[in-house]
Amino acid sequence: MRKRHLALGAIVVAGAMLLAGCSSSSSGGNGSNGDTINKNPDGKGKTLTLWDYEDDTSAMGIAWNAAIKQFEQETGAKVKFEAKAFEQIRTTASQVLNSNKAPDILEYNKGNATAGLISSQGLLTNLDSAVKAYGWDKKLAPSLQTTAKYSKKGIMGSGNWFGVPTYGEYVEVYYNKDMFAKYGIEIPKTLDDFEKAMATFKENGVTPLAESAAEYPLGQLWYQLALTKADRNWVNAYQTYTDKVDWQGKELSYATKTIKDWEDKGYISKDATGLKAEDAGTAFEAGKYPIFFSGSWWYGRFTNEIKGYDWGTFLFPGTTMSPGSAGNMWVVPANAKNKDLAYKFIDITMSPKIQALMGNNGGIPVAADPADITDPKSKELIANFNALTDKDGIAFYPDWPTPTFYDQLNAGLQELLNGTKSPKDVNTELGTEYEQGIAGVK
Repeated sequence: MRKRHLALGAIVVAGAMLLAGCSSSSSGGNGSNGDTINKNPDGKGKTLTLWDYEDDTSAMGIAWNAAIKQFEQETGAKVKFEAKAFEQIRTTASQVLNSNKAPDILEYNKGNATAGLISSQGLLTNLDSAVKAYGWDKKLAPSLQTTAKYSKKGIMGSGNWFGVPTYGEYVEVYYNKDMFAKYGIEIPKTLDDFEKAMATFKENGVTPLAESAAEYPLGQLWYQLALTKADRNWVNAYQTYTDKVDWQGKELSYATKTIKDWEDKGYISKDATGLKAEDAGTAFEAGKYPIFFSGSWWYGRFTNEIKGYDWGTFLFPGTTMSPGSAGNMWVVPANAKNKDLAYKFIDITMSPKIQALMGNNGGIPVAADPADITDPKSKELIANFNALTDKDGIAFYPDWPTPTFYDQLNAGLQELLNGTKSPKDVNTELGTEYEQGIAGVK
């Protein structure tokens, strides 16, 4: 059994990076891609070198282990897995991928600061021909394709395919079913219903929201509130710089004012300023709070660790969009020696059998047949994700536009909760930091 390492940073969303001035240094980068793809490569006597950083017990680890066995049976090739940590890949990728020690395929983080950066440096293979030959574009919703495509500057959303995601992630509402039932609260269908539910909890001495402002998820909630007033054009402007973002406009003004209003009403604990994501998540696990708004990556942990009450999930009401994205991607280095074998392996991980295996083990497959998912909670998790992708509702994450915006957003929201800055002043400060961060990229 090959040994995997799960990096502590693997669930941390990477922010975008200023990439102006980067240019392609290899024919593997941004040039036209008219390669002839062999969909039935003979792997006898060949070895596919594979890197990823998923734990063997994770949904992806389980699915990809099965994919390796199927790949070896179908192609006759052997797979050489080299154990790498997330940070090890992230910090050494440019040097290793620019050498003859590059693997044939690896899992790599999506986003401008990571996959976008090394694609702009010519270190990744343009996958346009492979995507067309295998039809992967037909399996991925448009919003999931955004983080797989990069321009010559390394900006996501347009240009060539440089990666293929096989799973997704998104932010949703986790709720304590027992606490909802105790106070006669039904799943909210509208934002007004959601606020009424929180008011009912507060009237009964219960703080509704498990939150943290020292880290996510308060920033995700802030962004979700903005999304209730936003459309796809606003998301594109915010994330990919297609237009100027008005930081005193209806979207962001509503988000910031509402966070402050909810704190004033006692829906958010005042000690959230000093709490981290782990604190908020474990407090929800312990049954201290009835509502936790955060990512699907908590699903597996809650399944294993919540024993004292029944819980469920629902999409945030009153909006068609939620924070989320495709997961990290398979990429093929420009210096890979066995590209056709790499493409074949990617296709196997996108097959119904492997996608279903991932889905039934707590993952969110991007191309599974819903009928193949048998676990009840997995069905709910995947159904919510599919509901988002069906209506083009994946809106990425609030900190993605600049490499420093995650920390800046958390700091701004801490000032908001502390009362040291008004909502308007917080937005002015965040807007200035945002504009400085994207300067030179647009």
